[in-house]
Amino acid sequence: MIAVSCQELTKYFGKNRILNEMSFSIQENTITGIIGRNGAGKTSLLKTIAGYWRSSAGEIKVFGHDPFNSLEVSANCIMIDDGMYFQETLGLWDIFEWAEAFYPNWDQGLAERLFAYFQFQRYWAHHNLSKGNKSTFNMIVGLASRCALTIFDEPTIGMDASVRADFYRALLKDYLAHPRTILLSSHHLEEVEHLLEDVMLIDQGTCKLHMPIDELQMYAISIEGPADLIREWTDGCETMHEQKNELERLHRIVLRNTISGEALEALNSKGVEVAKVSAADVCIYSTNARKGGIDDVFTDDAFK
Repeated sequence: MIAVSCQELTKYFGKNRILNEMSFSIQENTITGIIGRNGAGKTSLLKTIAGYWRSSAGEIKVFGHDPFNSLEVSANCIMIDDGMYFQETLGLWDIFEWAEAFYPNWDQGLAERLFAYFQFQRYWAHHNLSKGNKSTFNMIVGLASRCALTIFDEPTIGMDASVRADFYRALLKDYLAHPRTILLSSHHLEEVEHLLEDVMLIDQGTCKLHMPIDELQMYAISIEGPADLIREWTDGCETMHEQKNELERLHRIVLRNTISGEALEALNSKGVEVAKVSAADVCIYSTNARKGGIDDVFTDDAFK
């Protein structure tokens, strides 16, 4: 069953087009990483999916409903981000009581155990928490809600490394025990890829890539060797990134993994180094404006 479906979804703020005719679908009971650079449109997309914002054009369905102002979607969806606000008169324990009354799948036992594990106090006020503790408490609310659609938008802001590791482990353990549709946005794919089943890469409001994580991990290869040989073998291939070492007359190219196994063996026999490219690097190269990246800055005619 499809949990989220978008057809040519577009969102404007004034004259600025934030989402640009995005079309995709997300299967129910999967963990999907929403990956992209800062300003790519991740938060705008997630707020539109959660029903906070109305789309400007196109169609969006969450569990078959338009999410904007939908009570059906609101009761079955939660979005966790660093902008979550609770009334200042509520203590942390009061927030749990409010959440239990609103979310039909709320697990008070899980909330209490996580609350104790991270050493929160009942009387603490949410607005007085440090940034890291706010993120941690918000994470508890997101996990304990057990919503059919749970959205985490950059949920680890302010957390230290050990708490981030605990969060990722808690997320995975609870998902395995209670499957639901989870959208997890980040611009650090290397931290979360072990959790993901699918990845959607967003760039300038468009869906650049959308595929299973295991396919993304095999998406590209790196070839490094003598410049003239590299040019010969990669002529006509889809190049994603290039690096040149003029001193050693070497050339490194990252390209789509479409070269046959026989060709790769032939390259190896000629002293050319062939290596896999990490999923995180594929996302970086796919959204670079220039194939040389920062190296282009040091080329005299790069921006002429």
